Amino acid sequence: MTQPSVILATASYDHTIRFWEAKSGRCYRTIQYPDSQVNRLEITPDKRYLAAAGNPHIRLFDINSSSPQPVMSYDSHTNNVMAVGFQCDGKWMYSGSEDGTVKIWDLRAPGCQREYESRGAVNTVVLHPNQTELISGDQNGNIRVWDLTANSCSCELVPEVDTAVRSLTVMWDGSLVVAANNHGTCYVWRLLKGNQTMTNFEPLHKLQAHNGYILKCLLSPEFCEPHRYLATASSDHTVKIWNVDGFTLEKTLIGHQRWVWDCVFSVDGAYLITASSDTTAKLWSMTSGEEIKTYQGHHKATVCCALHDGAEPSPS
Repeated sequence: MTQPSVILATASYDHTIRFWEAKSGRCYRTIQYPDSQVNRLEITPDKRYLAAAGNPHIRLFDINSSSPQPVMSYDSHTNNVMAVGFQCDGKWMYSGSEDGTVKIWDLRAPGCQREYESRGAVNTVVLHPNQTELISGDQNGNIRVWDLTANSCSCELVPEVDTAVRSLTVMWDGSLVVAANNHGTCYVWRLLKGNQTMTNFEPLHKLQAHNGYILKCLLSPEFCEPHRYLATASSDHTVKIWNVDGFTLEKTLIGHQRWVWDCVFSVDGAYLITASSDTTAKLWSMTSGEEIKTYQGHHKATVCCALHDGAEPSPS
């Protein structure tokens, strides 16, 4: 199978994962996922594999194969896996689960290599660009920094007591972190480097972005510079695009009929893909704020999307 250079995948409560041609909107591959819902999708940096986070396992699928079977299953979580991602060279994977743990997995070996206890159901985990710290957010409102070098929790903060942290995002250069919660609020911190690697959070801004839940927040990628945006996807059916310089509202993306669960920027930040309970995913232009393409095929809520349209990292 010759693959398009743009890998776009979505997953739905209909227990399928679909791969799409981004330009034409055609679905060219469907994987049945009968065991559970899929909460999160992530593509490996080399574009070879797609990770699907389910309940309670993570499955890895070969993107360049037509096999419906996963090539690997990662199985030690005991509840919904809500977060999954990869280290920049694709050597290891991290995950966060409603079982209250954050785990690290060596992709080439079965079993989990490390485990951190958050004591609350983990909704979101991001890897700091330094590749040595994971930041997690949980249902109890805690944000924790896990120092992978020291193998311990180096920092804890609670922006709003008993308000679930839904989504975290870190600027590509490590300068900002944003946490979005169930009250429609985004907390923005400057990340200051401490004496060692410990990250210090300096409060920068509090943004009342939506009246409903924020289900995903995402900062724009490096190749979007000098523009810096924050996208917030909400239960109010919209995605809002904020200018990070002052956190002014740039655009509101209107078109989905129900909750917008997930969003992902193209590598240059010129486009945004969104996934919604209205069963569709959409492609938006960031310059016009207009909807360019709708991906239709799922029969139930589309809850997550993954996009990799960049170059594969060159072998080091």
